Amino acid sequence: MSAKEQFKSQFLLKANDHTHIKKIIAVVSGKGGVGKSLVTSLAAITMQKAGYKCAILDADITGPSIPQIFGLDSKMYATDEGIIPQETYLGIKVVSANLMLEDPTEPIIWRSPMITSIIKQFYTEVAWGDVDYMFVDLPPGTGDVPLTVFQSLPLSGVIIVTTPQELVSMIVEKSLRMAETMEIPVVGIVENMSYVICDNCGNRVSLFGDTSKIAEEHDLEVIARLPLNPEIAKACDNGALEEMELEELEILKARIEQL
Repeated sequence: MSAKEQFKSQFLLKANDHTHIKKIIAVVSGKGGVGKSLVTSLAAITMQKAGYKCAILDADITGPSIPQIFGLDSKMYATDEGIIPQETYLGIKVVSANLMLEDPTEPIIWRSPMITSIIKQFYTEVAWGDVDYMFVDLPPGTGDVPLTVFQSLPLSGVIIVTTPQELVSMIVEKSLRMAETMEIPVVGIVENMSYVICDNCGNRVSLFGDTSKIAEEHDLEVIARLPLNPEIAKACDNGALEEMELEELEILKARIEQL
């Protein structure tokens, strides 16, 4: 092990004794509102349906939406083995701050040290069991929480979520450079709200452009383009996203399997 690898390894956390995770993938975005939690959920659903054991660590502590997407309302509990994650209909294991609160609308008003501490506990004190792919839903930006996850968890890759707007693309550059600085491989870019399907002719209509340019500049691939589809939003609101089938995720699945 090189001196640089030794330096990086000293920050890595030790997982719970009842945890065996093969690959950990962080899902990041430069700004909020681009559908990062949606992409995290879809990635886990896609891999779970492909026969893999998947989990989601919801690291967006102050804005947790993963439980709502999956219709989870039972609370996590602890045993001698550790904290037990909740499971979705398909068997995806989920840990989220909202699964600790009596009232899911109660705001979490914590400073950064407490937030980063609870994220570390989600990794070290949860009995995740056997997991092929864990997806970590990060809050937007490049602040304390992404830095903590990048340094403390043995990440195999990063998925960057964006929408096809020039302003968002500029901010995405920050997430890309952070991944490069931390030497974490980028799986690819997922472009959410990429297009709509015309009700009359059935053609795709790109409302805002695309992010191909920024992907090319960093020698990356846009691994999925997701439509602006009210049915997806409705499924998330109803906790029924697992019932949807999206053919747009085939390349994303292939790139994850290549990690």
